[in-house]
Amino acid sequence: MQLSRHLTARLAVGAAAAAVLVLAGCGRSTEPASSAASASVDDGPATGTVELWAPDGDATALDDVLASFKKDNPDLDLKVTLIPADEYTTKLQSAVAAGGGPDIAQLYTESQAQFIGGDAFAPVPDGLVDSASFFPGAWESGVVDGVAYSIPWYAYTYALVYRSDFAEAGGVEAPTTWDDVVPFFQGLQDGGADKGLGADVGWDVYNGQDVTQYLWQAGGQPMSDDGAEWTLDTPEMVDALTYNQSFFTSGIADPDAPGFLDAQPYFVEGKTGAMMTGPWVIGQLDDVAGKKGWTKEHVATAVLPGGAGGGVGAIAGGSWGVLADSDNADASWKLLRQLAEPETQVAQFEAYFSLPAVSSAWDDPAIADQPLLDAYFEQLQNTQTYPQVQTWAQIATQLGVESEAVAKGKQTPEEAATAIQSFAESLGTGE
Repeated sequence: MQLSRHLTARLAVGAAAAAVLVLAGCGRSTEPASSAASASVDDGPATGTVELWAPDGDATALDDVLASFKKDNPDLDLKVTLIPADEYTTKLQSAVAAGGGPDIAQLYTESQAQFIGGDAFAPVPDGLVDSASFFPGAWESGVVDGVAYSIPWYAYTYALVYRSDFAEAGGVEAPTTWDDVVPFFQGLQDGGADKGLGADVGWDVYNGQDVTQYLWQAGGQPMSDDGAEWTLDTPEMVDALTYNQSFFTSGIADPDAPGFLDAQPYFVEGKTGAMMTGPWVIGQLDDVAGKKGWTKEHVATAVLPGGAGGGVGAIAGGSWGVLADSDNADASWKLLRQLAEPETQVAQFEAYFSLPAVSSAWDDPAIADQPLLDAYFEQLQNTQTYPQVQTWAQIATQLGVESEAVAKGKQTPEEAATAIQSFAESLGTGE
């Protein structure tokens, strides 16, 4: 189930990269996040009809997760439409451009700028939710010019997932700095892994986003502080590309395998000893291994190792927004307020393993009693948000292509940094 969920996210972001973006964009704010002043939402029942769109994935559990809310609001007719993930972004873009669409739409935290940058979505009403209750990056990614347009639903980041049995046999501990990384993965190979690291070689938007995390870890930023210029041809980007290249030149990773769908079987079979990946794998590995308890016996997690800028990760996940032309905004906001409640987000976790964007929900035993998730909680305290501009998915995809060329020795990190800067400047920010 969770493999399918992450695959739908990959497909949706890939579709966003290829789509022609038709919505107007706005600059990002450096001010603290806040909602916009708008009509207040009372505590009365939600009534009328609300149409909700979401890509097939996490939202498939909504009927169960919202059972108590629907019981408490019997006069609400909630119509949930699940759209194939590879079609979702294009359909939502078309609906918004035509002035139509649902009352509520799910957005991907890491790529929602193309929608909320214009006037298609309504500002979050003041006082509807407590912005401080969410992981900061999750909330900030929905803010444009100091105004919040979306409410976080689930959140994730990457952590290091590795074979604890190989680490013990190889006499190594999880790395904390870049300098420790290659020796650690070599230790996993000494302990039994064919390759220390299973690097995702899709060479797509996700690989470009991985390199962006390394850019942050090197102390760099992909854009200037005012969000007006791309800053990709820098010494820090060269360091990031060189670091990524070192996985392959050192022999700890294979640039030709595993592919995305092979990552977990390779890990279970010992063909690889580690992955830098999201939390969904924790709930999948027993099934892949065909043995209950395999994960507990063989797996450990750790936060990402850091360079000069520390072990920074990226915030990603799912958010909800209400379209500006909704016919039932009052009931829509009441529904989203319920989805932001800690107990609802715990219910979503139990139904679909979607990790809560509300930090207090992680105190629930359903999550707190799973120690392999601790590294993800810690990593979520140290994240940054990908550039919230319309062209980011296209630029990240091209960065993946450039990083492939470096990994395979077809160009230098310096050449790749120059190429991605030129590409980014040719696209601009979409404003």
